[in-house]
Amino acid sequence: MRTLLRGGRVVDPATGFDGTADVLVSGGVVTAVGPGLPAQPGDTEIDVSGLVVGPGFIDLHSHVHTIAGQRLQAMDGVTTALDLEAGLMPIERAYAEAAAAGRPLHYGFSASWGSARAQVLAGIEPDANIDSGLAVLGNPAWQRTSSQAELTAWLSLVEAELAAGALGVGVLLGYAPLTDPGEFVALARLAKQAGAPTYTHVRELVEVDPATPVDGSAEIAIVAAETGAAMHHCHVNSTSGRQIDRVLAALEASRSAGSRVTVEAYPYGAGSTGIGAAFLSPERLKMKGLAPSSVIMLETGERIADERRLLQVRAEQPGAPCILEFLDESSPRDLALLHQALAFPDAIVASDALPVYWKNGTSESTEWPLPPGGATHPRTSGTYAKTLRLMVRESQAWTWLEAFRRCSYLPARVLDEVAPAARAKGRLDVGADADIVVIDPATVTDAATYFDPTRPSVGVRHLFVSGVAVVTDGNLRTDAFPGRPLRGEPR
Repeated sequence: MRTLLRGGRVVDPATGFDGTADVLVSGGVVTAVGPGLPAQPGDTEIDVSGLVVGPGFIDLHSHVHTIAGQRLQAMDGVTTALDLEAGLMPIERAYAEAAAAGRPLHYGFSASWGSARAQVLAGIEPDANIDSGLAVLGNPAWQRTSSQAELTAWLSLVEAELAAGALGVGVLLGYAPLTDPGEFVALARLAKQAGAPTYTHVRELVEVDPATPVDGSAEIAIVAAETGAAMHHCHVNSTSGRQIDRVLAALEASRSAGSRVTVEAYPYGAGSTGIGAAFLSPERLKMKGLAPSSVIMLETGERIADERRLLQVRAEQPGAPCILEFLDESSPRDLALLHQALAFPDAIVASDALPVYWKNGTSESTEWPLPPGGATHPRTSGTYAKTLRLMVRESQAWTWLEAFRRCSYLPARVLDEVAPAARAKGRLDVGADADIVVIDPATVTDAATYFDPTRPSVGVRHLFVSGVAVVTDGNLRTDAFPGRPLRGEPR
């Protein structure tokens, strides 16, 4: 079946085209782009005049792993949702379970550095599940420096995961911040040899913890220069906080010198993780200039009252998801810091989306609209629409061409070497994958808030994944599960 999108403003960040045209889709591929394309009997024709048509957004940093979460991301313009910062292990199980359940969006995973270390250093068998992964984050047994034998063992596990098709290596270094920096160098050398990127949640900055073995963001630049590995700095906004000027200047110097460093950011002043994370200890919160009251429990809405309560929750429920407020979004100065991270040259938009949790203990639902009472971070629902509102509609800092470059084209290019199938993504020319978003430029906006986080974004009128409609006229198609795995080439 062929689909013909008529008369939209077509934006292709690969070629720089931005103009009125038709787009013809057949067999999951874009087969023609141009004005006045002829229709054939049986074609589905959709009038998209007045709307912006571009390649669907590619999220390099999504932990949703559920139909419910992916549907929220579909309404936000995402066509490919990848868990690359943390990854899952074993990789074969992660892909098999996603395929068996069905996915509205394309999906993929990196090799999990944290899970490999936990298996070797703490005897914790990974099960490719994000909730058990969150629980492990607060376990100190895997956070120590490895012996040489342990280092060899977990590097071997990572290498096997890359051989099985992982999209690089996810490195949660900020959750084991006192480990020997030599381990990170060894991992980067392995990744370079395999032709696979690393995706790192960096350790603490020196301004936050003068005793850190090495400044977190400087470490990325140093190791990329030393090894030649492609190294992706996850959520630079949240790990840099009010030190964003210094961090971005250092990263730009590294990139200018030829290092293969890429950067991502999201448009929120609060992050989310498991309450047992090392950087949420009372001591490390103080280092950041934060208090226990900066932490809000995701499932209950409880704002942590004091240090005693923080220690209690960390001990009893180390994997419980929470929100950490690191910037004040009501402050013009702090909003400027968020804007600065997004505006950084070539910064990629990525959500760090989390699953939706309901009070009955589930994180999955095939109902639509989603059942009430679901808890998550609003970035799961609104990262891309909020970015478009801030950077295109309100500040006009980006053109539509630049927006699609940041949300679609650049993230795909991070994957080109490890997954050649990505070369057909992030673009809207002939031969490209038919992963397409159609946006109302006058109305696109986020609707989710910290207290109502599952409200879908507004303004995504149509969404196609491999040419299959997932959103039509602003309404989700509950019968659409066209998502396919994006895998690395065997290393």
